[in-house]
Amino acid sequence: MLSTKNLLLVPQLFCVAALFYSCSGADSKTPAKNNSTNDSTKTIAAEEKDLFKPVDSAKYFELQKYLANGDTTGKWPVKKDVLPKDGAILPFNRIVAFYGNLYSKKMGALGEYAPKDMWRLLNAEVAKWNKADSTIKSIPAVHYIATVASGTPGKDGNYINRMPDKQIDSALTIAKMHNAIVFLDVQVALSNLKAELPRLEKYLKMPHVHLGIDPEFSMKTGARPGSKIGTYDAVDVNYATEYLAKLVKENNLPAKILVVHRFTQGMVTNYQNFKLRKEVQIVMHMDGWGEPELKKGTYRNHLYKEPVQFVGFKIFYKNDLKKAPNRLMTPQELLKLTPKPVYIQYQ
Repeated sequence: MLSTKNLLLVPQLFCVAALFYSCSGADSKTPAKNNSTNDSTKTIAAEEKDLFKPVDSAKYFELQKYLANGDTTGKWPVKKDVLPKDGAILPFNRIVAFYGNLYSKKMGALGEYAPKDMWRLLNAEVAKWNKADSTIKSIPAVHYIATVASGTPGKDGNYINRMPDKQIDSALTIAKMHNAIVFLDVQVALSNLKAELPRLEKYLKMPHVHLGIDPEFSMKTGARPGSKIGTYDAVDVNYATEYLAKLVKENNLPAKILVVHRFTQGMVTNYQNFKLRKEVQIVMHMDGWGEPELKKGTYRNHLYKEPVQFVGFKIFYKNDLKKAPNRLMTPQELLKLTPKPVYIQYQ
């Protein structure tokens, strides 16, 4: 199963959308909730308190069992699971995210639509999920590709395009329009996580900003991104969770989420060596496109069989329609999967 979610952003596209998203007037600004300073202060205080909401341990494990969806093999719920730090989002919420990059309309819904239109569509998807599952509340997210694998080597020869801060700031501003959480996605190409994560540290220190890492574009052999599918090992994933956990502890942050994309066996190796930490919740995300049966097969073969902690599922608005039956999978269908996905991404 192919992903083709990136299309390898080229430098010539960099000037296309920057001014639109950073200077588009009311569409890119947070609407004022209330002109009263006192009301505003109360709202901020309430939001900060909610960030560190104590984890109900009984509820946590009850919901993990619910997500296991009756599995009798012993794989789900995950035996080595750990109770997360206060403020944990999962499994108390289901995240429904739009993915993309503001420089390209071809990389996902996030960059394809103006902010108001994007939010109209994303809110509609969140509503569908809340209607389909009343047990776990669905909340919106913006999943922004902050480090993009490129088809050209660039000045450092690493085949990578690092988004400027002003564009990452624009993604955060769009998310703030509806108080959404944010994921910053990293495609390291010929670089590595140790070199790329520190560049995003000031954002990852924000309580509502989380991380995604993409093995597809981790080219450990030195091959050009897009010429073959890359890979991450447990060593890489453990480095990412250790990095996030350190930020959480040093900055008194609520638990972070790490999304790891996957749609082939070789993209992730030695999953059994992943280290679970109370500061970081890991989502293994089924990232391939195709007809429903193919997608479900990928889910069973690579995510169900190799349990980590939580599972996600991606819907491609265009690529999933390329083959019969030419339809998108519905929330009702996805809720029948074992385990139930708790992170849903639309591209």
